[in-house]
Amino acid sequence: MTTRVAAVDCGTNSIRLLVADLDPAGGEPAELDRRMRIVRLGQGVDRTGRLAPEALERTFAACREYAGVLRELGVTPEHTRFVATSASRDAENRDDFVRGVVDILGVEPEVVTGDEEARLSFTGATRELAGHEHVPGPYLVVDIGGGSTELVVGDDTVRAARSVDVGCVRLTERHLLRDGRIADPPTAGQVAAMRADADAALDLAGETVPLSGARTLVGLAGSVTTVAGIALELPAYDSRAIHHSRITAGQVAAVTERLLTSTHEERAALPVMHPGRVDVIGAGALVLLAVMERTGAREVVVSEHDILDGIAWSVLERA
Repeated sequence: MTTRVAAVDCGTNSIRLLVADLDPAGGEPAELDRRMRIVRLGQGVDRTGRLAPEALERTFAACREYAGVLRELGVTPEHTRFVATSASRDAENRDDFVRGVVDILGVEPEVVTGDEEARLSFTGATRELAGHEHVPGPYLVVDIGGGSTELVVGDDTVRAARSVDVGCVRLTERHLLRDGRIADPPTAGQVAAMRADADAALDLAGETVPLSGARTLVGLAGSVTTVAGIALELPAYDSRAIHHSRITAGQVAAVTERLLTSTHEERAALPVMHPGRVDVIGAGALVLLAVMERTGAREVVVSEHDILDGIAWSVLERA
């Protein structure tokens, strides 16, 4: 018997919704709706420690849209889980965010820990990979978000996980933002500073998560899927073509170099590029490249299923 559930993943850069009919006994999920809005909730959080009023309003506008979808598809609050990640975890005024979401959706957002975020990402990405001989475990899952990156090692279950504060938005604002403008393109010194930041974060992650020894590197979230779309030279963003594609370390290096030496207009003209990622995609690609070089991975298996899918499955665990 299937259960209709809704999952909301509210991150630093985007807020996403998944509505699906899930069967706890197994079988493929029946997706009814999957959508994403770039709201940049984490705008300025690394500098101010607070969620900006305009960022909150963009997020609440998306929540109002999602509330309409849930009403239309008949999803109850009891079968809805709203998970908020890095930006709201760091903000002093997170209570304003929580109250707004409850008023609109009737569901209280859960500001999960980095470890829980990592577990949900791992579940969403690997649940369908288990048992596939061409995608062997153990897996190292890397989820590159706007404010943080989660690294998780496991097979059937999570063995080790660590969340580190390097994400595409945070690195961009930390190193490329000057007087309200983003360096375009960044200087070699700015790129080196971002890379040093990413490498220091991987040093920290390596204290908890073994960064070598996994048989398959699995990459999640918009930075990774966008890099894959560029590497595959797709004429438009195509989730089906991107899902479970294999992108080599050489391809990732070439795309990263291209992104970090191009202008805003050149990046925006790439056919797979979402407008909300144009200014932060270079930093996200650099984090992926740093992970691949640190682990020695020859390729990354790209997954369109991630923390959002893990959140959906977690609703059944609670039922």
